[in-house]
Amino acid sequence: MGKELFKLVANNKKAYHDYFVEETYEAGIELVGTEVKSLRMGKCSIKESFIRIRDGEAVIYGMNISPYEKGNIFNRDPLRTRKLLLHRSEIRKLNQKIMEQGMTLIPLQVYFKGSLCKVEVGLCKGKKLYDKRQDIAKKDQKREAERDYKVRNLRA
Repeated sequence: MGKELFKLVANNKKAYHDYFVEETYEAGIELVGTEVKSLRMGKCSIKESFIRIRDGEAVIYGMNISPYEKGNIFNRDPLRTRKLLLHRSEIRKLNQKIMEQGMTLIPLQVYFKGSLCKVEVGLCKGKKLYDKRQDIAKKDQKREAERDYKVRNLRA
């Protein structure tokens, strides 16, 4: 088999800041033609989106796919709910974990795998304010260390 083409469309950096990502799943997404064309152009945002399980189906809310310019009457509402394509057993398992442990499902990234559009779904637990502060402090320390290292190398 040849190498699969992987093209990142949207990334949710905010999810890693606000949540601890416990597990990740790959899901397909049900789209119409003009939405796929818009995604291929990179016009997608998943910053404020989330996933709920409703009637045994995983549904993504708040995913913004901008209307395709040449789509005219075929364009759909950019913020409409879209069904995620997961196996029934995966949906059942996710639903159980959400109910028991107070976790949530967040889309982490949208990408093309070959010709198929996929969503990476994270099973996440919310961070407290002090957890976020610790992450910011670690990031600052790392940045400072890299800056010192860079300055030392420039002098040598």
